[in-house]
Amino acid sequence: METILTVNGGSSSLKCALFKYTGAKLELLYNFKLGNILNDTARFKVKDASGEVLLKSTPSFSEVPKEQRHQACLKTILDWLNAEVSDNTLCAFGHRVVHGGSHFSAPILINDQVLDKLASFIPLAPLHQPYNLRLIEACRNIAPDLPQVACFDTMFHAEQSALEQHYALPRKYTEEGVHRYGFHGLSYEYIQRQLVEQKSGHLKTVVCHLGAGASMCAIGEGKSVASSMGFTAVDGLPMGSRCGNIDPGVLLYLQRHHNLSADDLEALIYKKSGWLGVSGISSDMLELEKSNQPEAVEAIDMFCYRAALEIGRLSAALEGLEQIVFTGGVGENSANVRERILKRCEWLGVKFNPHANTTNDSIINGADSQVTIRVIPTNEEAMIAMHTKDLMA
Repeated sequence: METILTVNGGSSSLKCALFKYTGAKLELLYNFKLGNILNDTARFKVKDASGEVLLKSTPSFSEVPKEQRHQACLKTILDWLNAEVSDNTLCAFGHRVVHGGSHFSAPILINDQVLDKLASFIPLAPLHQPYNLRLIEACRNIAPDLPQVACFDTMFHAEQSALEQHYALPRKYTEEGVHRYGFHGLSYEYIQRQLVEQKSGHLKTVVCHLGAGASMCAIGEGKSVASSMGFTAVDGLPMGSRCGNIDPGVLLYLQRHHNLSADDLEALIYKKSGWLGVSGISSDMLELEKSNQPEAVEAIDMFCYRAALEIGRLSAALEGLEQIVFTGGVGENSANVRERILKRCEWLGVKFNPHANTTNDSIINGADSQVTIRVIPTNEEAMIAMHTKDLMA
């Protein structure tokens, strides 16, 4: 049985999926997720194609250096496959790579030259790109003869207009690649395909990919028009530990008056801010929703307020709004967050159905709403597998 393994490394997680590969057809076999991997005890879950949990465990990586945790997690997954799926023959790896820079706007087969170029983008995505590249190297070490395909989070946004992409900086910086890129593109591409299947892919749509990493995208006629993230994945909404939009003058102030170095500032805006920084409690939305501390409430309120503001901005980019889609871990599962955001959008003709929202229905708008509101689970792994298959054909 020939298979493709998709590899999706986040800042503190690893998600993989195994797809049976038969000619032009892909069939999901297993989903794997290792979360909380930068702590000493990780959470490992294996599901089959129907969603049934086959394994739930808490492997310890306490003796593994943090910069090697993702590789150790990949070995855990491959060890399970070797033990449980005897007829499995891997024929390719498909990788989610966060940043493709200005050079890569489509999936590509990985070679040494591609790897070198991707390494040059590490300063643009310091929270993710290093792990993406380490996972590619780990796959090379495990199976050096198998093809590997890189699929980029930035590629869905590559055709945005210069008005959306460019900053008001001297042109020499723009020409060297300092501009808005946008991220979570594999998720938005998958959602757009789902909307096409539901006969609503042509509508003026704002997709809200909400999770510890959160962004939003305006899609018009099936293409990315504008997005909340910019040059890096720290821009836009306040996230689990990322600050989102911030006046650059704040960073200059902190540098000059608190003697923060560039490394200090990077750690501050990527790892110590967002929901974690505001609440002082956690970067996990579920934990914040369970807390009665006023700081936790403020972190949630701030996130929902900024998300509602961003829907307004993206609606302006679309020159109208006909559809909102919620996806991502928080977007798919938190009725509370969706309600708080949607209540602030009533001026756009948005009316949600409280019961449908609470029960996580696929359509949650009220009958009198001028805007269709959907909840659609995303599937970045499926997109990676499709792109990998297409390059192998």
